[in-house]
Amino acid sequence: MVQVCLNGGRGAGDGGVVPLSVEALADAAEGAVGAGASDVHLHPKTPCGRDTLSARVLAVTLEAVRARVPGVPVGVTTGAWAEPEPAGRERRVRSWTALPDHASVNWHEPGAEQVAAALLERGVGVEAGIWSGTDGAERFARSPLGPRVLRVLAEVTETDPATAPGAARSLLSALGPAHGRPVLLHGEEGGAWPVLRLAGRLGLATRIGLEDTLVLPDGRRAASNAELVAAGLAEWHAARARQS
Repeated sequence: MVQVCLNGGRGAGDGGVVPLSVEALADAAEGAVGAGASDVHLHPKTPCGRDTLSARVLAVTLEAVRARVPGVPVGVTTGAWAEPEPAGRERRVRSWTALPDHASVNWHEPGAEQVAAALLERGVGVEAGIWSGTDGAERFARSPLGPRVLRVLAEVTETDPATAPGAARSLLSALGPAHGRPVLLHGEEGGAWPVLRLAGRLGLATRIGLEDTLVLPDGRRAASNAELVAAGLAEWHAARARQS
């Protein structure tokens, strides 16, 4: 499975190819799914381009994206940068009038358990975001909610392409059996492509998109999420084939 991460915390300063508006997100999702993505992760944005957990913004974003990619799971962030107070994030989740198929919860953030519990109570799948360089793996190993999450997002924050694969292997080792849940492995910036290739070699799900990198494997600036997905699928399959 290759998930597309459409925009992340990026803004207008990252270039016009990054989708920020509702219509741009819908266009980007359609293009990425057409290129082979089977799952969508996005960050709903306010009109000024800030990440938000607003029920109104989420509803219109989900409606627009789902109209263009019917039947494809669509997930969102619950990152603390969008709503710093844990109680505020939980209230936001409980206020949603339209529900995503899944939402990522960063397990090292304060309040992760209560936000995840609120999502599960509402029938929303939880992607447990376990970042390298944090105590997320240890916290997740102790979590009673672990067996109930949809999957684990093993997120490698090391951006040096030379060291990111090693950081990825260390993170996977720290995760251990991960409560038996599926693992999606991905990197970011300079580590995005090396970690994606590692995911291919290991046969793990992965993700790619303008949230994680703005450039293609050869270093050229990507023109779209669709271009990144097409390249990501080719790189994943090539790495897998070399491993076989």
